[in-house]
Amino acid sequence: MRLPTWLAQHLAALRAVLVFTVLLGLVYPLALVAVGQLPGLNHKTDGSLITSGGTTVGSSLIGQSFTDADGNPVPRYFQSRPSAAGDGYDPRATSASNLGPESVVDTIATDPEESSESLLTQVCGRSKSVGELNGVDGRRPYCTDDGVGAVLAVFRADGLTGPVTRVVSVNQAAPATPFVTSYQGVAVELAQPDQDYVAAGGVVTPIRGDAPADPAVPADAVTASASGLDPQISPAYAELQVNRVARERGADPAAVRKLVKEHTDGRGLGFLGEPGVNVLELNLALDKQFAAR
Repeated sequence: MRLPTWLAQHLAALRAVLVFTVLLGLVYPLALVAVGQLPGLNHKTDGSLITSGGTTVGSSLIGQSFTDADGNPVPRYFQSRPSAAGDGYDPRATSASNLGPESVVDTIATDPEESSESLLTQVCGRSKSVGELNGVDGRRPYCTDDGVGAVLAVFRADGLTGPVTRVVSVNQAAPATPFVTSYQGVAVELAQPDQDYVAAGGVVTPIRGDAPADPAVPADAVTASASGLDPQISPAYAELQVNRVARERGADPAAVRKLVKEHTDGRGLGFLGEPGVNVLELNLALDKQFAAR
């Protein structure tokens, strides 16, 4: 007996669902798991975990911070790049800050919970801290000496034209000192909490300052990666930290530099990406070869 058309169509659809459920829901995943257990691949598919003294200390694929309980860098270790993933390198919250190059004005509010730093100020503050930690010049263009974005809101008599009538350093509030005392003959004011100077008609005006065009602190030392999980830093950032780490461990800088070279990965396939230094693996090698003083 011939089945009704509608019933035949439903049975065909049901068979297709069952077949693809078995193929894509069981066979395909199990095949990938089996391939992942082949020699040479099983370490990566199991998370590329790193152990030390029989204890799992991390993964070679996910970065981590080397800070104390208060969040301060531990000087005897190489430091990773910043991370915007959760509280830092949280694989459950992998993300970037989503702040772009136009993020130059901080939000200064009476309630600290409502205040936020622009990307420019974050970069300036990080560069200042990294410079102080490693004994180098941490200045960058468009940054103030106290580590915030050097940005003015300039008010003019006729909106965008005319003489300057008022100038506010939008990223500095009391008790700071304005990074410039005057602009085109007008005294510079400090920002007041809960004020939107851009909405009030101020023209955002970044001031370059006298910082070197090529900062001593590399870009990856002051910016987070897109995933927030990158385990590597640039060879330039590693080199910046060599003398500090060697001093803290009472080691020869040349020997520490040799370890850095041993833990530097080249470009993928010889031409993709940039060389990188795996910070966790490097710090474990340091602990093994040079006990901290």
